[in-house]
Amino acid sequence: MIELVKEDPDSEDAILELSTMVQSLVRDIDELEVHSYLSGKYDGYDCYFSINAGAGGTDAQDWAEMLQRMYTRWLDQKGYQWTLVDETVGDEAGIKSVTLQVKGDFAYGFLKTEVGVHRLVRISPFNANGKRQTSFAAVDVLPDLPMDFNDIQIDPKDLRVDTFRSTGAGGQHINKTDSAVRITHLPTGLVAQSQASRSQISNRETAMALLKSRLVQVMEQQHKDQISELRGVEKDIAWGNQIRNYVFHPYKLVKDTRTGIETSDLLSVMDGEIDSFIHAQLKLGIPS
Repeated sequence: MIELVKEDPDSEDAILELSTMVQSLVRDIDELEVHSYLSGKYDGYDCYFSINAGAGGTDAQDWAEMLQRMYTRWLDQKGYQWTLVDETVGDEAGIKSVTLQVKGDFAYGFLKTEVGVHRLVRISPFNANGKRQTSFAAVDVLPDLPMDFNDIQIDPKDLRVDTFRSTGAGGQHINKTDSAVRITHLPTGLVAQSQASRSQISNRETAMALLKSRLVQVMEQQHKDQISELRGVEKDIAWGNQIRNYVFHPYKLVKDTRTGIETSDLLSVMDGEIDSFIHAQLKLGIPS
């Protein structure tokens, strides 16, 4: 096409077609470059994606729900399938925690870049004095291991299984049976629960899969080969310095503290436009 344009430099059709081809090639190269960083052990897996409200009371719970909206918009835009595994609603507004199961190519590889504490600064809608409020929420991501994953063996004697009634918005369709399942791994204190299904058996399977993923994550963090070697898990293991700041007031800015990537287009970010942050972190390199 370049040769054709050289032969007829006044051809607007040829120039337009060449420009279109170049733009398409650049997009393909960018996508290939990003995927070249997805070579971690579990990068190609589906994943469990969790958000937990932190310090900040009702504002933090509202912030957790805002993050849930941001991420589900991104998932929808990228064509990922996601289902709600577990959710605990806030006392007054928002959510205390939520876990989603995400299915699609390199779900874990992309979303692992978002693990960490996300900090919000805004004028609180829950404060009658209109004061600026800082809130925190933590994101955690685990690979969704296949059912036949046998790298670890869990002793049933180390598990406590509790059932409880699923929470929901209410109404005639509210689940009135104790079908939700919570499984606790007693030696480490790790907990996994599911209330996505009306079937207790299905919820138990989902909770076990989630627990297995959490145990694998902790084993790799602690560089252990056996579950029996694990130290007790600290309750605040997911907390630390924020990876990203979202400032709504006195100006609008989203800035990633790891890569330095920032934008003043706050509304687009909250609508799921987070590729620039994800891609920059992949290129910077993070543990897999």
